[in-house]
Amino acid sequence: MTKFVFPSHPLLLGFEPLERLVERTARAGAEGYPPFNIELAEPNRFVITLAVAGFALADIAVTLEDRQLVIHGQQDDPEPERVFLHRGIATRQFRRVFALAEGVEVSGAHMDNGLLQITLERCEPETVVRTIPITRG
Repeated sequence: MTKFVFPSHPLLLGFEPLERLVERTARAGAEGYPPFNIELAEPNRFVITLAVAGFALADIAVTLEDRQLVIHGQQDDPEPERVFLHRGIATRQFRRVFALAEGVEVSGAHMDNGLLQITLERCEPETVVRTIPITRG
């Protein structure tokens, strides 16, 4: 049996970046912090919830970069004069990346009780039919 390689199929033109996107997304999903949920709230609305306890609004940035939703969090180290007898809560940074399909837009972000919720909406693409003129010569 022949292995099907997605971008090399002759009827799929212009999908070469998709393989890189899948590989990059698989690598980005390997880390486990912070934990998150993805919920289908309505047929065309998704909610991503990240558990970001201990982070303030100023510690988190949510950006959209080339069809990728990037959530970055970085806390400052506690004051140097503090003395910990046990330190089980580490101040660490994170970066979560979610690849968004064409037509999926970020409609808002909300943080409450240590949970960051990002709402995504899928816009129905308008059907466009174009006639391509054929020229001679």
